[in-house]
Amino acid sequence: MDRMSPLDATFLHVEDGVNHMHIASCAIFAGPAPAYDDLVELFRGKLPLVPRYRQKVRFVPGGIGRPVWVDDPHFRIDFHIRHTALPPPGDDQDLRNLMGRLMSQPLDRHRPLWETWMVEGLADGSWALISKVHHCMVDGISGTDLMAVVLDLSPAGSAPVNDEWKPAAEPSDAELVRDAVAETLVSPSEMVRWARSSLRAPKRIAADVREVLAGAKALGSRLRPNVPLSIEGTIGPHRRWAWACSSLAEVKGIRAGLGGTVNDVVLAAITGGFRDLLLSRGEQIDGVVLRTLVPVSVRGSGDHTYNNQVSAMIAELPVGIADPVERLHAISAQMAGLKDSHQAVAGSVLVNMAGFAPPMLLSLGLRTAVGVMRRLPQRSVNTVTTNVPGPQFPLYACGHEMLAYYPFVPLSQGVRVGVAILSYNGQVAFGVTADWDTVPDIGVLVEGIEAGVRQLTGLAAGPAAAPGTKTGTKTGDGGRAGRRRGTSPAT
Repeated sequence: MDRMSPLDATFLHVEDGVNHMHIASCAIFAGPAPAYDDLVELFRGKLPLVPRYRQKVRFVPGGIGRPVWVDDPHFRIDFHIRHTALPPPGDDQDLRNLMGRLMSQPLDRHRPLWETWMVEGLADGSWALISKVHHCMVDGISGTDLMAVVLDLSPAGSAPVNDEWKPAAEPSDAELVRDAVAETLVSPSEMVRWARSSLRAPKRIAADVREVLAGAKALGSRLRPNVPLSIEGTIGPHRRWAWACSSLAEVKGIRAGLGGTVNDVVLAAITGGFRDLLLSRGEQIDGVVLRTLVPVSVRGSGDHTYNNQVSAMIAELPVGIADPVERLHAISAQMAGLKDSHQAVAGSVLVNMAGFAPPMLLSLGLRTAVGVMRRLPQRSVNTVTTNVPGPQFPLYACGHEMLAYYPFVPLSQGVRVGVAILSYNGQVAFGVTADWDTVPDIGVLVEGIEAGVRQLTGLAAGPAAAPGTKTGTKTGDGGRAGRRRGTSPAT
């Protein structure tokens, strides 16, 4: 039995029939597809490396303690690995529609919180693997590590890991209550112990407090209401999803020619996409910025656990700036300042403080906040953008190379569009999630992101390359990214 951290429990408590809190990815593999049983055996052979995949959530009666992970005595891997196919012609839009439908359905809380879908029927003979995992199990960084664990590093594959797993006895409700009460009694003593240790190093603690206060002030300044925009507001339970593609070489070329970091460049391209979307809707955006929640990993370099270790910053995307280079430089200057503002430090401390709150009150407070946000407009945060570095080497499933890797980011009340960025083996993929009812024009944003990369690439190359000129994308898959770049609006 393993109790959830305060942050993991938060992701579970804020979920309802509208706010689906699963993260996901869609990977494309070279065809033909393997036999379903072979894929099941691939996962079965790696299960000892990811014990959470065989555990389910148990809630403590009365909510007097945070939920716990327990072994699922009825675990069946074939429940979690599913098999489906696209209807002819099996084009990119069919795959996007399938992804949107799967992401609109919550995970079964009576079982381990993950699903994998093997998808056949893609028009070019390739096949896809859609992975869906609840956010309370993994964050973005450990999620990509998880894919690297399950998949192979060579076409030859690897031997299955020796598996002697036997589910531990599931605790009774009385045992859950007893352990929760015992932990609650320990918490005050832990606070006292922390206070005593703090007094032994007053200068270090004072410096930490100053960082937290500065970060809280900076974070609070970004929570003032923004101008009303159509990309924020109430959302429904259904999702649209699409992707844009670039290459790491293009992004690094822009960085070398125009300055900034890789993260600055991708944020500039996303800003250009949002500018195109808002202009296409006839909105006045001169001098306007979009506030975006930017998750930040606080995971140590040697930490390979699968729990969530993230904080967040709020950045501003200057959609009101027409010049793409000026937009990039504005983002670069801002991001440099955000790193010094200690927003992420303050966010991490606030999350950790939730661990000392009574679990029942924490759960009730989170659900109340979500309900209020559904009824009242929220104009502090307009979107979410998360950038996760993936493996820069090819991965394989049953001997088939993974050609492309597209991410999915969940939405929450008040945010109708979110963008996840994931790099893999020299590629950069932008996964765009949108509310089905309010963002039928998702394709405008996707095309705007790709156009933004092309424009910045042309400008970085100098006067000889005209802005907007298309540049070749080397993907190592015989031109797959070129065929998958065009994205029409989802239907």
